[in-house]
Order: sequence, then C-alpha cells, then structure tokens
Amino acid sequence: MIVVAVSAVVFAAAIGPKFYSAFTLTLILQQVAITGIVSAGQTLIILTAGIDLSVGAIMVLSSVVMGQFAIHYGVPGFLAVIAGLAAGGLCGLINGLLVSRVKLPPFIVTLGTWSIFGAITFIYSGNETVRSQEIDQTAPILHVFGNAFHIGHAVFTYGGVILMLVISALLWYALNKTAWGRHVYAVGDDKQAAMLAGIRTGRVLVSVYVVTGLICALAGWALIGRIGSVSPQAGQLENINAITAVVIGGTSLFGGRGSILGTLFGALIVGVFSLGLRLLGTDPQWTQLTVGALIIIAVATDQWIRRASA
Repeated sequence: MIVVAVSAVVFAAAIGPKFYSAFTLTLILQQVAITGIVSAGQTLIILTAGIDLSVGAIMVLSSVVMGQFAIHYGVPGFLAVIAGLAAGGLCGLINGLLVSRVKLPPFIVTLGTWSIFGAITFIYSGNETVRSQEIDQTAPILHVFGNAFHIGHAVFTYGGVILMLVISALLWYALNKTAWGRHVYAVGDDKQAAMLAGIRTGRVLVSVYVVTGLICALAGWALIGRIGSVSPQAGQLENINAITAVVIGGTSLFGGRGSILGTLFGALIVGVFSLGLRLLGTDPQWTQLTVGALIIIAVATDQWIRRASA
C-alpha cells in the first residue's frame, strides 16, 4: 500500500501543477465514487477471507428495480428506492446463505450469482434503458445523487463524493468501534478460533453479505444520478474495479487484515493513475497495464508481509 501510494504521488508530481487544481482533484473523486462505494462493501467480504464477484451485478439489478418500479409500475419514487434496496439486500442474503449454510466457496457462489443476477437484470428490464427525461418527470428522487454543489473551483456530487465518504465513515466506525466489526476481523483471521471463542460465524457471514448487498444497491442509486438514466448495460464490470481498489488499498485477500480507509485510498490511487495518464494523452490500454501492475505489486507486498510476520 505504501509503495503504491508513493508511486501515485511521484506520478502526479511528474504530470505538473495542473494535476493539483481543485477541479482536477474533485474530478478524480467523482470518477472513483461508484467504485469507492462498491469497494467498501467488497472490503467487508474480503476481510472475512471471501470474495464477491457479483457486486457489480447486484448494483445494476438494484438500479433497474428502482427504475422499473418508478417508471413502469407507477410506484412513488421513495418506495421504488426501497424496492431497489430490498433487491440488493436479498441478493446479498442469497450469497450469504450459500456461503455460510450450504458451505460453498465464496468464489464459486458469487461467480454463479454474478451470471444469475446479470441475466435476471436483462430479462427483467427487457434490455431497455429508462431515459433521463422519464425519470425527471416521474421519479426525480432517483436523480438526487446526481446533484452537485461547488466550493470554489471544486465540484462535489451528493451521490458520488458525499455518499462514498459517508458510507466509508460509517463502516470505519462499525469495524473499529463495535463488536460486530471485531467479529468480522476474527472470522477472517481464523474462523475456527472465532467459533471456539463463541462467535456465531454463520450469522456474521450472512450479515456481511447482506450489508454488502445494501451498499451495492446504494451504489446503484448513485449510478442512476451519475449517468442520468437506468441502463442494464452500465457498471457490469464494477466487481473487477472494486476488487482492484480493495487489493491496492492493502486489505489482505487471506482475510483478517485491512481497512475501509485503505480501500478508499486504493480507489483514489487508481483514479490518480487513470486521470493522469489521460491528461498525458496516452493510449487507454496503458491505464489497464498500470492498474494490473499495481495489483501485482500490492499482492506481492501482502505476501511478503505475511511471510515476514510468520
């Protein structure tokens, strides 16, 4: 994490003063906001030594449910949002029960539900995009997170920046100041030892997946505000972006070690390199190459730390 962060600072310095303008820095925050929200939920999963490949699909499905309920069923916007949050929580509950009760590996479970939730999204929506004009006329609440405010030359969106920071702060408090957070770390560090200590590991795992599903649903709501419409095509690869932010942020893939703040910085680091390369006018493929290298460096560092502390 430290090595990658230093590399990001050096890279930003090499670009020049224009990178440090208030507009550019807040632009990075806006670009990584959806990833930051989803990766906050992904952090919870990885802290328990699991992984959730379906987070992007849950996000999009939740946004589609909100759009369908509000536009096609004529449900008031607030209730449509509740329906979307319920859909996200239900998806998380399914993942959690399959992992904790059926004892299936998280990778296999969420690989399967990634495909299932994605297919349900396209079938349910008829692969139809709900346009921005329809949302404005029928359920403007779905666009609330797309609203922005200015502080000088800095631009902040409620759904992007503010929601990401609020969720990160709440999860930081939950993980560091509550018994539930200590149980999450304990399950990821050593599940058998946690069970012997009296922790109900099954309930902890289910709660983690449900909370992640709800967070993904909130990300789906923010996504509507970000792109202005409800599209079953949007954000399907957000699972990869979220895992990238978590790993670069220093959370161990083996569980039990990491933080929400680290994930937030991980998302920002990816944003720094992505926008920086764009400002330099490089080919977009260089961004993928750079992010891939950062992932390998972060995982290699984590492995070295584990061996050194063993």
